[in-house]
Amino acid sequence: MNIEQVREFALGINPQVTEELFAENWISWRIFGKWFLLMQLDAPEPRVAVKLLPEMSAELRAQYDGIRPAYHMNKTHWNDLYLNELPDTLVQELITSSYQLIASKLPKTQQALL
Repeated sequence: MNIEQVREFALGINPQVTEELFAENWISWRIFGKWFLLMQLDAPEPRVAVKLLPEMSAELRAQYDGIRPAYHMNKTHWNDLYLNELPDTLVQELITSSYQLIASKLPKTQQALL
């Protein structure tokens, strides 16, 4: 996937997903203000950060060289996905998993709007 495909995929998950430039070179995708996807625009290699369950993170990092602890994030939960090193379907699956993880922790009133 390229950066634009990631953007389109993330925005297509749910109409409630928002995209924000939150620092000079970072874009975040949020659901009710909670991050589920981050992208550093000036990274040397195209990559995105997703939040996953710790046990899933450890398993995926062991299985794929293109999944590493996320830069400047909690390394137990956040993972960098190097887009040039992973199949598109896996990237989409992990973005969706990150979204679902964050959505599952929202208050019930917000979950009902999804």
